[in-house]
Amino acid sequence: MGSDGIKYEKARKRVKELKDFYRHIKVFVIINGLFYLLKSQILNPYIPEEFQFESYYYDWVDINVLIWGIILALHAIYLYRNKLPYLKQWEERQIRKYMERDKSEMDKYRYK
Repeated sequence: MGSDGIKYEKARKRVKELKDFYRHIKVFVIINGLFYLLKSQILNPYIPEEFQFESYYYDWVDINVLIWGIILALHAIYLYRNKLPYLKQWEERQIRKYMERDKSEMDKYRYK
């Protein structure tokens, strides 16, 4: 397998990781959306009476969203792990930009 083949495999793997992440987000939104609809009792007219519960029964939904949200954030951090050096470089560029701007402001008022 040549250089192009290796690049293709890496790109294919990256696309699969992105698809899996987007699928994770979709499932998170759909499942937790349904849980919140149940908790808010909006779906009660469509649920048989023996399966309807009081809203306090669904207090675990908030904890579920919190824990799942943390897991989703960890998934995102893992997915964008190679982008972190870019963020550091961006931060350094921004610092240099503001330092140069401040320096030019100071030079404007400096006695020549």
